[in-house]
Formats: sequence, C-alpha cells, structure tokens
Amino acid sequence: MMLKIKRVPTVVSNYQKDGAGDTSRPVGGCGRNCLKACCIPDAKLPLYAFKKVNEKDLALHECGEPPVAFLDSLLLGEWEDRMQRGLFRYDVTACETKVIPGEYGFVAQLNEGRHLKKRPTEFRVDKVLQPFDESKFNFTKVGQEEVLFQFEASDDGQIQFFPNAPVDVDNSPSFVAINVSPIEYGHVLLIPRIFECLPQRIDRESFLLALHMAVEADNPYFRLGYNSLGAFATINHLHFQAYYLALPFPIEKAPTKKIANLNGGVKISELLKYPVRGLVFEGGDTVEDLSNVVSDACICLQNNNIPFNVLISDCGKQVFLLPQCYAEKQALGEVDAELLDTQVNPAVWEISGHMVLKRKKDYDEASEGNAWRLLAEVSLSEERFQEVNDLIFEAIGCGELDDNVQGDKEVDAVSSSAHSTVVVVAGSQECVVLQ
Repeated sequence: MMLKIKRVPTVVSNYQKDGAGDTSRPVGGCGRNCLKACCIPDAKLPLYAFKKVNEKDLALHECGEPPVAFLDSLLLGEWEDRMQRGLFRYDVTACETKVIPGEYGFVAQLNEGRHLKKRPTEFRVDKVLQPFDESKFNFTKVGQEEVLFQFEASDDGQIQFFPNAPVDVDNSPSFVAINVSPIEYGHVLLIPRIFECLPQRIDRESFLLALHMAVEADNPYFRLGYNSLGAFATINHLHFQAYYLALPFPIEKAPTKKIANLNGGVKISELLKYPVRGLVFEGGDTVEDLSNVVSDACICLQNNNIPFNVLISDCGKQVFLLPQCYAEKQALGEVDAELLDTQVNPAVWEISGHMVLKRKKDYDEASEGNAWRLLAEVSLSEERFQEVNDLIFEAIGCGELDDNVQGDKEVDAVSSSAHSTVVVVAGSQECVVLQ
C-alpha cells in the first residue's frame, strides 16, 4: 500500500526566482533572507541534536514501525508546513505512482514537471572531483524558510530539540532542508557543514552524519541517497538526499552473496540477479565501523574518477554502493536512442528501483523489462566491475578478491564449510575473504 498524502495546491517559492523578493515579510541583508553572510548572522533556526549510537547499539537496533521517532515526526511536520506555504516547484502529491507487475516490484512515478523545473547541471559530467565554485548555485543561496532544522550530535549524549537556536557559523552546522524539486513525500536534503562550502565528494565525517540520520529517523520507509558528480548529481555542493517510500525498493529485495568479512563486524556482499552490479555493506560493531568502510570505498572511487551512487537503507544498517557508467556511455553515443528519448537520468533512486518517468507514454508502457533494460545500461561490465572491486578492496585493506569467489554466482550466503583466508595489509584492518 502506498503512503497516503494530503494533496494541497503549491506554487513556486519566491526564493527560487532569481531577483525576486518577498515584500510580505521583513528582510535584511541582501533582501532574500538567504544563508549567506549578508543574512545569516542574526538568524535562528530549529536545532535537532541526536544521540550518538554507542558500541554494539547498531547491531541490536531494529527499525521501528512508523511513526515512532521524534526526528521522523519533526521532519514530516516541517516538510508539510513548507508544502502548505508553497515552497515547492510543483505538487509532487499529484504525481501518479504505481507498482510495476513483476518479480521485483519496480515503482514508477509520472513526474512531468520535474525535468522542466529542476535546476540544470552547471558542471562537467566527466570528472567526479571538481572544486566548489561560489559563482554557481549552492545551498548558501537558498532562503532560510527552506531549512527545516540544524542537525548535529548532542553534547550530553541525549536527544535535544531547540525550536529557535542561533546559527553558529564558525562551527559550520549541518542543515536539513527541503528539496524544492521533490520526487516523493518528505523529500529533503542533508547538507553537511554547509558553510564550509564543500564540493560534492564523500568524506568520513559527512558520511557518518548521513548514517546517524538514518539511524535516528528509525523508519524503514526512510532512505538516504547520494549521487556523485558524473552519476547525476546536479549541484556541486556536498549533500545527501532522503525521502519516504512506503514500499521496499527492488534493490533491497535482490539476492546477495557474501564475499568478505572485515574486522569490526562489517560484512560485504555482491548484488546478484539485479541489472546494476554493486556491493552491499552491512553490520559493524558501531555505526562508525560501517561508515568508515563505506566512506573509504567511496573515496577510492572518487580518487579513481569512477562515478557512483549510494543508497542507505534499513535504518542505517545496510548500504548499497553502485559504480555506474551511464553518462560516459551517453557521451560516447553508446546508449540506444529509444532510452535517451525517455530523458531519464538514472541516479540513486532510479537505480534502486524507483523509476521517475517524464513522459506519459513511458509511464503507461512501464514494465519490468523496460526498467531492467534501462538500468542494465547503467551498470559496469562484469570485467570492469571486478577491476573496480579490486581497487576498493585494496583501499579498505582487503587486497584483491579471490577469482573463485567472484566467479561463483550461486545465490544465497556462502556455506559454513567455505574456506576462509585472513588477509592482513599493513596499516589497515584485518579482512576475511571467503573463497
């Protein structure tokens, strides 16, 4: 059953129109009530301080049945307030959505307004790492009314909420803001250390913050996603996306095969029987154990100019890492014209199985076969995927995977009789590679 959403008329926010002001409210600074130095010094915004998850808590934690968590209700309440105030570019609740018949249950949405009103990409798509450019759009230019709350770790280890907290610019707080071009209910952006103006690249601290948000939301319907440059990120200012979908993503239902155990309790598996090849990271004695392994893998891809997408699911206990090559194939003219005509840019949500379609024709003709065909163009080849895996496992201290492991495509976990080899790399953590 899909989540029921109250539908309300929405209009374009004045703060999304260049040069427009809002004469109905007092303004200072530049007149746009933005997040830059001209307007932010005297600002007060809500602050949610989360409790850090301690050792073993992650393994013991189970996703609650919504609604349970305060962060969950706060985020949704603030998001609906912004909907009532007309801050979105279009009414996402009016978009048709259906589950496509088939084994995986791909979800199709008809969103004819998003590609017409979404902000265009302003940078090269062939480089994963590019410097931050103040002259391009970035999140310090949005209106303060788009910010739902500040998000940071609590000083005393307890959850705290302050409705009107000063903005400590010197310590560069992290913000949760609405996505003005939403895909689904509760679609928000997590912007780590916003005033540091970080480019779109993963680092350990920021990825840990995203995992904490997933844990804190405590809702199995809430997932976070990340798109690198070259994998359909459209803004080169560090951010994660998140929204609610009251269905399992098809990628979450795909079978996996465990290929390695890391010291610290992190298990790495490979996706099987899914159109996009990828790795799945789970477990960890602490949230930080899991976060460090995944972020190090992402940093490896960034440094090797390999575009990728990340999905954080299961309340932060499961992370999918998906290197991709669709934009590269587009540039080389290797994508079928029929697929290009759909104008679908396969970013993290589409790769995970939530197909955001821009034409009524594609929505009406949506099928599991069509979804599979598009996503298969996103995936690295088997040979290239194994090369990328070798880079990742070297970076996280596991060396190369055994060919026998990667060549064995039997579904289900490796049997208990499987032979294990302990691989130790100087200066890194111990890893058990299953053979």
